[in-house]
Amino acid sequence: MQGHLAPQCGGFPGLSLPIRPGISGRMTATMTSSAHARATLVLGLPLVGSSLAQMALHVADTVMLGWYGVVALAAVVLGSSSFFILFVLGSGFAKAVMPMVASARAAGDETQVRRDARMGLWLSAAYGVLIYPVFWWAEPILLALGQEAEVSAIAGDYLRIAGLGMVPALWVAVLQSWLSALGRTQVVLWVTVAALGLNVAINWALIFGNWGFPELGAQGAAVATLAVQIASFLALAPYAALQPGLRPYRLFQRFWRADPVALRQVFRLGWPIGLTGIAEGGLFQASALMMGWVGTVQLAAHGIALEAAAVAFMIHVGLSSAATIRVAEFRGKGRAEDLRAAARVALVLSFAVAVLVTVLFVSAPGWIIGLFVDETKPESAAILTFGVTLLALAALFQLADAMQVMALGLLRGLHDTRVPLILAAVSYWVIGIPISYVLAFPLGLAGVGLWLGLVIGLVAAGGSLMARFWVLAPKG
Repeated sequence: MQGHLAPQCGGFPGLSLPIRPGISGRMTATMTSSAHARATLVLGLPLVGSSLAQMALHVADTVMLGWYGVVALAAVVLGSSSFFILFVLGSGFAKAVMPMVASARAAGDETQVRRDARMGLWLSAAYGVLIYPVFWWAEPILLALGQEAEVSAIAGDYLRIAGLGMVPALWVAVLQSWLSALGRTQVVLWVTVAALGLNVAINWALIFGNWGFPELGAQGAAVATLAVQIASFLALAPYAALQPGLRPYRLFQRFWRADPVALRQVFRLGWPIGLTGIAEGGLFQASALMMGWVGTVQLAAHGIALEAAAVAFMIHVGLSSAATIRVAEFRGKGRAEDLRAAARVALVLSFAVAVLVTVLFVSAPGWIIGLFVDETKPESAAILTFGVTLLALAALFQLADAMQVMALGLLRGLHDTRVPLILAAVSYWVIGIPISYVLAFPLGLAGVGLWLGLVIGLVAAGGSLMARFWVLAPKG
């Protein structure tokens, strides 16, 4: 073999790569750092946009129900957070599809590309059906957990409808992972943006009873959520099946046919991912609970600071997904040197984002917090003051959070999820939460101590996970 190889690196043609002998006698192609950065950004930026649009779906529901009424807003916040926690658990199978498909495609195994995605869809459907009784019986469950009767009743009605969307929501997640692994991140972005517009329109019609539709309040928001999930699937599925470049994979060919080997592989990789998401989500739920013990003003400021940090976090999530795909591709091709270089470049990009966010949080904290509060209300001054302090800590928070989410993405690219689950759970729950409690209450640092504990827990997760990646990453 002579001259140059021009593979579709990351699904994008045009990166011409010089050939040299590699691992076990294979021929490998090395890329420059700028080529790695370009490939990561081409993959990652649409995924960043998709993550931000997905977050905007939640924000739109919150804002529009806030206009409708306080009780309806409280019920849907409770219901949607319950749905989200269960979705995170089930989405582990969808996230497992991404590195598995990327590796299979890089190895030239078109059949495995189809098998992994198909069994991801199977597992997601089974999970969605099995979990639905929780949504059906949500009202008595919420009452047993001490929630108010009126809020529980409305949240129960919301979840009975929204819970029907668990299967299509997880199927959308699988297709998004599959398409992303094949370099089709643009369609993932535009479908999510379209879903945001559709969600706002249906909310406007059904929450408030506009355009001649019935006024359904919280149930209208549930119908909107269900409709958006079904519409998103109906947009992605034909694209995945019929787009000329994807048709050779025959994604839905003999969809009804069981594939026990692929099913076990997706299950083994996916369930730790779901539990890792639960462990991380639980960390922030516990922090909100403890901040409520500190005070109402502090809890409000805590929520605002987390919302601001979450916007920046979505950028890291998109870059982490791109890193997962690229590491999995180089793993499938046996190109160790490029695998490690791709990881380094992704980390540098994520670090650059964290630095920019840090500068923003430190230089303009009052302006950021002010976006979330009505300064004419008497409690706003106290919220603003404490929120500014938390944003200073959020600068550290971003660096730590970026490190751990990038490390998790890189390890998924190596198909490593079980040990990362243990490392993350220990970091969050054995280190982070206890230290937060001790600093906040016995040592009297209150909300500041609570956030310092979160930072310590996330640093422990990021450090241990990153160390594991560099130990496991193959060397050229």
